[in-house]
This record gives sequence, C-alpha cells and structure tokens, in this order.
Amino acid sequence: MDKELGNEEPTETLSIDDIANAQPNPNPSIAGFVATDGPIAGAKYILNTGKSTLGRHPKSDLFFDDITVSRRHAEIELVDNAARVSDVGSLNGTYLNRRQIEVDERLVPGDVLQIGKFRLVYFQESN
Repeated sequence: MDKELGNEEPTETLSIDDIANAQPNPNPSIAGFVATDGPIAGAKYILNTGKSTLGRHPKSDLFFDDITVSRRHAEIELVDNAARVSDVGSLNGTYLNRRQIEVDERLVPGDVLQIGKFRLVYFQESN
C-alpha cells in the first residue's frame, strides 16, 4: 500500500517564494449565532470581523423586528477569534447565560445571549 501512495502525483506544488509570501488566513474560524427561541428560531447569523450591531433598527447587522428589542440594543466585537458582547443602552437589557450584563463580556461557544424575546446560542467553527 505504501508503494501505491509513493507513486501518486502531488495535487499542488508550491515554490519557496510562495511559502515565504503566504498570508495568514484573516478569518481562520467562523463565528455567529443560532436562534433557539422567538419567531426566528433556527435562523443562523454569521458575524463579520469587527463590530456588528444588534437591534430593531433596519440597518442593524442582526435585525430583530420586535418591540422587546431596542433600536440599538447590543454590539458584538469579533477580533482575533475572540468575541465580546456589550449592551449599548437598551431598555430591556442584554442577558448572557441568564445574567444581565453591565460591561462588555467575552463570548464562548455555547453561551446563550438573550435580546428581548430572542435567544441566540453562540458558536465558533474552525475552517
């Protein structure tokens, strides 16, 4: 069996210059939320690197069309594969694992974020 593998052609050939000039993957993982409750249960949201806005404002990155959500409710910042959530002055508060957040907090996979009547489970997948 080893003889068979030894005779196979490589699928890709890289020069030393290609390897030396390779750029790191700017987004080595994908992070986002899956909605578990509310009218959007089952919906999946992918976060972009940098800040994402969550709220009832139509131009929010994650738009939640319900009166229990403030127009500008929360922000998620994704930098170097670390996500942090912060409330931006919402009326009903932002909850992480059933605890109201007062300052920005780091998200880890499996965390449950509640905004109004919407519950979202945070995930992070490697490419």
